[in-house]
Amino acid sequence: MNILVTGSQGFIGKNLIARIEALKIGSIMSFDINDSNEKLEEYIKKSDFIFHLAGINRPENISEFYSGNSELTEIIVKIMIANKIKVPIVFTSTAQVGNGSDYAKSKEIAEKTLLNFQECYNNDIFIYRLPGVFGKWSRPNYNTVVATFCNNIANNLPIEIRDPDFELTLIYIDDVINIFIKTLNEIKFQNIEPLYTVTLGKLASVIKSFASEDNKLVISDLSDSFIKKIYAVFLSYLPEEKISYPLLTHTDERGSFTEFLHLPKHGQVSVNISKPGIEKGNHWHDTKHEKFLVVHGNGVIKLRMLNSANVLEYPVNGNELKVIDIPPGYTHSIVNNGDTDMVTIIWVSEIYDPSNPDTFYEKV
Repeated sequence: MNILVTGSQGFIGKNLIARIEALKIGSIMSFDINDSNEKLEEYIKKSDFIFHLAGINRPENISEFYSGNSELTEIIVKIMIANKIKVPIVFTSTAQVGNGSDYAKSKEIAEKTLLNFQECYNNDIFIYRLPGVFGKWSRPNYNTVVATFCNNIANNLPIEIRDPDFELTLIYIDDVINIFIKTLNEIKFQNIEPLYTVTLGKLASVIKSFASEDNKLVISDLSDSFIKKIYAVFLSYLPEEKISYPLLTHTDERGSFTEFLHLPKHGQVSVNISKPGIEKGNHWHDTKHEKFLVVHGNGVIKLRMLNSANVLEYPVNGNELKVIDIPPGYTHSIVNNGDTDMVTIIWVSEIYDPSNPDTFYEKV
């Protein structure tokens, strides 16, 4: 399948092309603002499907709204009529249609051109009036406020909020691409979903929380799909020097202990390193429970239920990965009986709270 994508260098175009190429579902013909009408005609003649994403939304002159939106659409339709070409077209319009702006007017004219073409020539047309689209590769200070906030906050630049209570309706770029791919496969209009509504103040607050130095270990509640997607976008704007960061490691003669992740609703993940011949632990918990996974070295995990003399021993080594559950009410320890450092990944059901450690010493 030959797929023409106009606006190929734009935010949505880049994401769409990346997905199509990854799925290997078609051969892309890319058309962008600096390409000629001759090239456009050549591509239309070869195309089996058209994603008409090209558009102008922040021009230097108002006339560019019309030349880049409605007039380009008219050129496409004229080429198709002149060459008796019928191929499905997906057109990205805007939820702003009807608000009286020149941008909205130019998109609405383009819509009418396409709908007339559909009616007269029975050509499949799919018009998607998109709200604000956010995601990776979006241009700060151009595409959406999400890109601007993420970029500026990630790079320690100021943001401006004139009305913190102003509500935005947003859709995530991957969801848009899913809609478009489904349209391509089914040749059928799809619902525009899921949509998210958020105030500017809340949006800024959420993104600032990602950048807090105090929250380096904290992963936000990713069960909230909007938070998960905003966090993904924020990470895409991190400068190179912030992509890597050190962790606080507690060391002594026995080895080291390093907290890696804090998940407010799902506990924490840590890395424990034990030196040869060392036994760590010998404590129990009332409520919190753990999972141990030895990924390097050889040793044994020991457990004993309180008020019992029966000691359970589970041999572990980095060549045979297996998880040992540590139930509450069992005192437990990690013993390195090998000749190299033993590395254990530890998940615990609660983030450590020094005011309520729920950790009590008792030898296994």
